[in-house]
Amino acid sequence: MTTTTTPTTGPDFVSFQVRDRAASARFYEETVGLTRLPAPNPAAVVFSAGGVAFAVRDPFPGVDLDAIGTLGAGIGIWFHNEDAAGLHDRLVQQSVPIVQEPTEGPFGLQFSFRDPDGYVVTVHSRG
Repeated sequence: MTTTTTPTTGPDFVSFQVRDRAASARFYEETVGLTRLPAPNPAAVVFSAGGVAFAVRDPFPGVDLDAIGTLGAGIGIWFHNEDAAGLHDRLVQQSVPIVQEPTEGPFGLQFSFRDPDGYVVTVHSRG
């Protein structure tokens, strides 16, 4: 039997399992500034996030988010925003926890914040 292998292209969709989908969707749309897309799945809210779609979704069956220590620990999710400094200031004004203050790095100005469920997201300015 001959097996043909097709290459895996890597991430093309990222989602966070969240406690309150509506509240998380408002946070990412209104506070972070992502653009909401029409979603055929009633358990998720999907956003345009550059070349990879991003979503907040209800937990998978059998997943108890409250039983998990720190959600997303060890995973790096990065968003691009040409005005990372402006987004940082807006998040600070809205009392969003900042995990790493803005610094210059290989991807331009970058900082990290914690979302309502505790996921850490890094924002960078260089596209």
